[in-house]
Amino acid sequence: MTARIIEKRQIGKTGLEITTLGLGCASLAGIFTDVPADQARATISHALDVGINYVDTAPQYGYGRSEHLVGDVLRERRAGTVLSTKVGRKLKPVTGWSEPHNWVNPLPFDQVYDYSYDGVMRSYEDSLQRLGMNGVDILYVHDIGTATHGIEGNKPLWKQLETGGYRALRELRDSGAVKAIGLGVNEWQVLMDAFALGDWDVFLLAGRYTLLEQTSLSPFMTTCLERGASVVIGGPFNSGILVGGSTFNYAKAPQAIVDRVKALETVCQDFGVALPAAALQFPLTHPAVCNVLPGPKSPEELDGILKWWDAKIPDALWGELANQGLLAVGTPIPGGVA
Repeated sequence: MTARIIEKRQIGKTGLEITTLGLGCASLAGIFTDVPADQARATISHALDVGINYVDTAPQYGYGRSEHLVGDVLRERRAGTVLSTKVGRKLKPVTGWSEPHNWVNPLPFDQVYDYSYDGVMRSYEDSLQRLGMNGVDILYVHDIGTATHGIEGNKPLWKQLETGGYRALRELRDSGAVKAIGLGVNEWQVLMDAFALGDWDVFLLAGRYTLLEQTSLSPFMTTCLERGASVVIGGPFNSGILVGGSTFNYAKAPQAIVDRVKALETVCQDFGVALPAAALQFPLTHPAVCNVLPGPKSPEELDGILKWWDAKIPDALWGELANQGLLAVGTPIPGGVA
C-alpha cells in the first residue's frame, strides 16, 4: 500500500513533527465494545501503512492492553513514528475490580492514581515494559483535574504533581528520555493551572475544541499560542454525536446539543459536505492545533475516517457557520475569524 502524504506540524518548540491526523488507541483496547487483538493490531498497522505517524496510548486503556497491542506493532516499525503514552495511573494486579469500568476484556489489573515524582517515574518505566520499547516521544499527565477526581479529590493529587510529578517530567525531558511533555485531559481549565507550574510542549485536549464546542478558545488556546505550546485534539466527534450517534461526553446528548448538531448538519448539507468530515477537519483551522486524534476500532473504520479527511471543504462553509452563530466569536477560520 502506498502511503499518502499527510501534512506534518511541529510540536511546540521541539523538533518533533507529527502528521495532522493521528491514531488514538483507547477504542482498540475495548472501551464499551470488544475489539479482537488481531483486529486492533491490524488497525495500527493500517494507520502506519497509510502514512499516519502519530500513535497515542495510555496505561488506563484496557488496563495495559492498549500498550501491549501498540508495542506489538511499533516494535518492528518504530522508525519515523511518534509515540505518546501517559502517567498518573499505576497498575496493580487484581482478581476483580474495585469500581465499575468501561473496558471489555481488559487485562487483570486495576488502576491507582499517583502523580508524585516516584509515581511518574514508575509509570513511565512500567509503560516501557508493556510496550517492549526503550523510549516514548511524548509523556502526558493523564486525567488530572476536577472532571475526573472532583474538587476535593483533585487537591491532593494536584499537590503531588506540583511538588514532585512535574519535576519528574522535566527530568525525563531534560535528559532526552522523552522529547515532549504535557497533559491529556477532558477539561481545559486545569490546563491553565498547569501553565502556572511551568513550561509544557503539548496538550491532548478531548472534546473541548470541536465543531460542536469551542469553550477552550480563550483563554486556553490563546495562551498556548503565547507560550509556544501545541494542542492535540482528541474526541473530535464529541463521543459520537457528530457521526450520527446519540451520545455527548459519553452520556445521552441533551436536547440543546441535539438541536445544535442538526443546525451544523444543515449547513454542511447546503455545501454538500458530510458533517463528520467537517468535524474532523475543523480543529486544524486553529494555529495552535498540531493534530486531530480519532479512535477507529478497525481498518475499515479508519478508511471511513480517511474519506472524511480527504473531503474538500469550501472556505465559505466555515464562514456560514460563523454567520449563523454556530462558531464561537474569535474562532480562527480560513480568511479570518468568526
